[in-house]
Amino acid sequence: MKTFEDLKNIVIKLRSPEGCPWDRKQTHDSLLPFLFEESNEVADTIISKDYNHLKEELGDILLHILLHSKIAEENKNFTIDDVINDISEKLIRRHPHVFGEIKAETADEVNIIWENVKNEERKKTVALSILDKIPNTFHPLLRSYKLQKEASKVGFDWKDYLPVLDKVHEELEEIKEAIQSDNIENIEHELGDLLFSTVNLGRFFDVNSDVALTKCNKRFYERFRLVEKQVLQSGKSFNDFSLEELDLFWDKAKALLKKYPFEKALTIEE
Repeated sequence: MKTFEDLKNIVIKLRSPEGCPWDRKQTHDSLLPFLFEESNEVADTIISKDYNHLKEELGDILLHILLHSKIAEENKNFTIDDVINDISEKLIRRHPHVFGEIKAETADEVNIIWENVKNEERKKTVALSILDKIPNTFHPLLRSYKLQKEASKVGFDWKDYLPVLDKVHEELEEIKEAIQSDNIENIEHELGDLLFSTVNLGRFFDVNSDVALTKCNKRFYERFRLVEKQVLQSGKSFNDFSLEELDLFWDKAKALLKKYPFEKALTIEE
């Protein structure tokens, strides 16, 4: 059984003059696209509840952490030990109810403590805005969620979801008006407002819209795969069916997926 130290030594070997030419040439910037990809693959395995592959994808993320830390060490910035030390100190600092004298019995009480500690940390840093800490590289839906969440912490928020729901309906009407004006720039503007308002609505129910859309994409993929299967079994092509007929295939796919997991549904002959 390999250990964390073994993995560290493997990465050191890969980056050494006697190691791998590809690994040696990598930089923080060159690895960035792969890090995004691996992060998405971790999310996909969690959503799919594919825990065997989750183990594999977490390993890939761990490799990236070690590679970036090794590159930083070579540049005399920091080491993997510094990374471990920093996150350890942060966890202890932000959990005074576990490692200190403060008491917390509920998750809500923990959230209050967590925010108080973070606020104290922010006082020691210079920022133009409370929103500056949210990375521009976040996916747009996730960034919307984070922007709204930060603004809500200082009271810039509705009290409940009903005004947000009204806002969604308002933005939908404005999209209709933009479409009628045949102005692409306005349509884009109003569509963005609608998406932002929808993200806000989900936030009131602790629903992350980025996760919600990812799951929706997965449902669409699985249902459409089963539609494709039904078309193939018919011996015809998509062009031979009306949209109404394809909708019937879609309804069958939905019904099948309520009874069976996707992999099983694909194998069922009707």
